[in-house]
Formats: sequence, C-alpha cells, structure tokens
Amino acid sequence: MAEKECELGDEQKKEIAKWFLLNAPSGEIQYIAKDLRSVLNDDKVYDEATSEAFPLYNKFHLICLELPCRSGDVLITPYNELEENQFIEPRTAQIVTIDHVKQACTEARPAADEELASPYVEEFRYDLFDFVYVFVETSRKDGLECCALDAEILKYVEDAYPKGVCSVYCVDGKDAEGPGCNFEFAVVIAAVRNSPKNFCNGSWRSVWNIKFKDDLQVLEIKGKLQVDAHYFEEGNVQLDAEQEFQDGTIFQAPDDCAISIANTIRHHETEYMGSLEASYSNLPDTTFKDLRRKLPVTRTLFPWHNTLQFSLTRDIQKELGIGK
Repeated sequence: MAEKECELGDEQKKEIAKWFLLNAPSGEIQYIAKDLRSVLNDDKVYDEATSEAFPLYNKFHLICLELPCRSGDVLITPYNELEENQFIEPRTAQIVTIDHVKQACTEARPAADEELASPYVEEFRYDLFDFVYVFVETSRKDGLECCALDAEILKYVEDAYPKGVCSVYCVDGKDAEGPGCNFEFAVVIAAVRNSPKNFCNGSWRSVWNIKFKDDLQVLEIKGKLQVDAHYFEEGNVQLDAEQEFQDGTIFQAPDDCAISIANTIRHHETEYMGSLEASYSNLPDTTFKDLRRKLPVTRTLFPWHNTLQFSLTRDIQKELGIGK
C-alpha cells in the first residue's frame, strides 16, 4: 500500500509561490499571480507570498510606473528607495508611494530638502542650461529640472531604445559640500517590450555605478547589463544574458563629466548589443547544429522513406513470405 503523500504546510506553499513569482519573465508576474491565487485557494498564503515577492521583483526588473495625474514616470529600483514603498523621483523632486502588488503609484509629494542631494552634488546631476529633453525651471520643486548627466543619458536612451526610460540617482555622499569630497551616482536604464498577444516579452536593464573620486580626480565606472526575453508560441524559449563592464575617465566640470560618462555607456552597450546579435544570428550554424544527431561513419543518412533497399528487409520478407 502506497504511503499517503505528506501535505505541504503554509510556509512551504508560500515559499513555492514566491519562487514562481520571482522567476516570472518580464511583464508576466501578474498572469502568474492570478494562476497562483487559483492554485493556492488560500488568500492568507497568497497575500503573504505576493507582499514579499512583488517588491523584490519590481526592483530587480526596474519596472517603470506612471506618476499620479500623469505628471511623469518613476523607476522602481534599489537606488531610489527611501523606505518601504517610498521612492524618490529626482527629475521632478517628488517622493512617490507605491503599491507593489498592483504595480501602481498611489501618492506623490514634494521631496523635503534633506531628502535631496546637496547643491554641490546636484551641480553634477543638473545644470541650468536648456537641454533638448528637459525644461529649465527656476525652482527645483516647481517643474522638471535640467540635469547635465541626466540630459545626456536621456539623449542616448532616446536614440538607442524606442521605449526606454532612465534616471540618475545619488547613492552615496549626497551631503558633500564642495571640492575634495567623494560621491557616487547610479545611472539606471530600462527598456521593456511586452507583446503577449504575439507570445513574446522582453526587457533590457542596465545599471552603471559612477564613483566621483574628487581627491584622485578620477571617475570609476562599473556597469551591469541584463537582457531577458521569453517566446512562448508553441513552445517555451527564454533568453537570460548578463555582462559586466569596468571603465574610467578623468574628473572634469559637470557638463564634461556628463558627456564623457554618456559616451562610455553608449560605447559599452552598443558593443554588447552587437555581440549579442552576432552570437544569436549564428545559433543555427553552431549551437543548434551541435545539438543534432551526428551522421554515422558511412556519412549517409538512413533513408527511412525507402527501407526496402536494404537486404535485411528483403531477407525478412523472403523468410516470412511477405509480398508473395
């Protein structure tokens, strides 16, 4: 008699549900959550799993949400998170409250002075000149700001990614008051293309950490690129690729730093995209070919459509009297 299967406890169910949610392909977590609710049939376990998994998923995938009153967008990242469910949007100097499970902004307020970087650090983040993509306003809190680095990244993203979004965050040393102080920015770029009706979803995510070492007059640049795609028409094919880069440049005036950083990012991302395209365009002749069964030593494929040509078949027919 077979042993009775052991029933899973609520904690085990929650952990399994979290695994499915956290491993959902780009743009598909809501579909998986809907199915999990039906499978679990337990609102308590479902709520616990989603409340723990969605914040991690949203920050890992760098999702972009629309601000209240359609006043702009905010990226959900580990670099602009102030406290649980609250994120800063530096371009409009707003603090946004997020409902992670619904993936929506629920509230926005002006950022307090202590929540923003010091004027010295902001000089490298913004500059009051009329860039193409950002309006100049006399007050930081009354409208969109023109950011030297932000504007250069915006220009690059506009050219490179049809549906790309980006932002620049000060992640260390935001209270630096003048020359000789070190600080660090994170440049975040995300581009998503979801087309479930055509059975494919995908995203590009890149994070560039720039350390401004004023004492050494250098900038250290480290980047991590992640690309994923999911194609699921009559099958299930997934791409999950990542690459890291290191580079550097000299410490210059804010505008010159912005141009140098943007050019460095453009160079590495363009190079990586080219290598991806070359790699996957050769798949049929390399990787997929290696997966096929090799030819026998005769270098001849077995003619399954015409097996009667083999003597073994004829001998069997003769012995059994087939065809007489």
